[in-house]
Amino acid sequence: MAGIGFELRKLLKRDSFFAILRTYAYAGIISSGPWVLSIIAVLVIGIISIPVVIPRFLVSQFQTSITYLIALSLIFTGFVQLAFTRYSADRIFDKEHHRLLPNLNGLLLLVTAIGGILAFPLAIVLFPQNTLLFRLLFATTFVVLSCVWVGAILLSGLKAYKSILVNFAVGYGTALILAFFMRVWRLEGLMLAFLIGQFALLLGMLFVLFRNYPARGFIEFDFLGRGRIYLSLVFTGFFYNLGIWADKFVFWFHPYTGTNVIGPLNASEIYDFPVFLAYLSILPGMAVFLVRMETDFVEYYDRFYDAVREGGSLSYIYGMKDEMVRMAREGIYDIIKIQATAAIGVFLVGAKLLELAGIPQVYLPLLYIDVAAAGFQVVFLGVLNIYFYLDRRGRALFLTALFATLNLVFSVISISLGPFFYGYGFALSLCIAIMCGMYLLDYDLQRLEYETFMLQ
Repeated sequence: MAGIGFELRKLLKRDSFFAILRTYAYAGIISSGPWVLSIIAVLVIGIISIPVVIPRFLVSQFQTSITYLIALSLIFTGFVQLAFTRYSADRIFDKEHHRLLPNLNGLLLLVTAIGGILAFPLAIVLFPQNTLLFRLLFATTFVVLSCVWVGAILLSGLKAYKSILVNFAVGYGTALILAFFMRVWRLEGLMLAFLIGQFALLLGMLFVLFRNYPARGFIEFDFLGRGRIYLSLVFTGFFYNLGIWADKFVFWFHPYTGTNVIGPLNASEIYDFPVFLAYLSILPGMAVFLVRMETDFVEYYDRFYDAVREGGSLSYIYGMKDEMVRMAREGIYDIIKIQATAAIGVFLVGAKLLELAGIPQVYLPLLYIDVAAAGFQVVFLGVLNIYFYLDRRGRALFLTALFATLNLVFSVISISLGPFFYGYGFALSLCIAIMCGMYLLDYDLQRLEYETFMLQ
């Protein structure tokens, strides 16, 4: 995340109200822009297709299929996202930039091969009522989406956050335009339009990467070597993505809340829309998270470890450590405050939004708890981010595994307790994970000087 921190600090140096506003707007767009673009594009494709695609349930089948493809591809690539991010960061630190592109090609080959081996047979077997073309498009889209998530890792390392946003805009814009013309081909036309858009997004990413990274070879698998890959990060990425989607899968497949849409894929009309609204409310929190963590916290983090490496005075090291701890706490508190403000805004208009969506007002408490849970997720991300900076990989693994397990168990229990408790599994699992994380973080920060010097 050093790249975005550099850009944000450069904007803040202008020391004006407009500069501060621009900084937070930039952080919000960079952190949440691709996700917002993808969700809005899928929704708009559905809206423009309703008058043409007959019967209308085909639109629901398209949106449900895309939702599962995004969820499954994120969980699948979760095994490599953090691990390859760390590998890339280590190679940049060691000035081995020439290894990045060949190893990205190696990882893309691995993801494509394994993803294809898993996706194509399953798509053919699990969708017997659909055309062969749909099944091939479904599996191909899964593979391309997986490659997109992998490509975004190195693009972030280039500090090319604007390129990420532009590529997502071009990719989903292409899908939207093609869907308008290809919707007459019904479900297969919409799937093909989305696939072409994702392929355009992937090509745009690869173009930026191949233009900016040097390479001495085309393909390497050095990232799989001994000492190059951290298993703790492999499973941390998996558990984090699994935890994010665990409650959704429970509500999709529980007989009380889920309904079949296409093949083996279910959806939950009751749960899905409130969760979607809740996630839109995290944009302010994500902006604050990036600004505070990647500017103030990182500044004193760098000063502390630079002093340790370069032999700074003990009083200076203690001072920088105290400032780093203070910035970490203030950053988390600011995230909580801004998310509370965003939640109040959703609470004020929540009833009207549910009315427009045709969802009974009895589910208004579900929207409220989902908004709170989405805010907790930003706080949880802030805690994890500090652990990644401190290189406490074991702590991060424990917290993400705890979150995923509790979200799965508590979500099942919440459905058994009745509609009033829907969403509490997601919120409660994050609350427990955050409390555990903060308790452990206090302990670790108190021992930071000792452990830092012992590891030198």
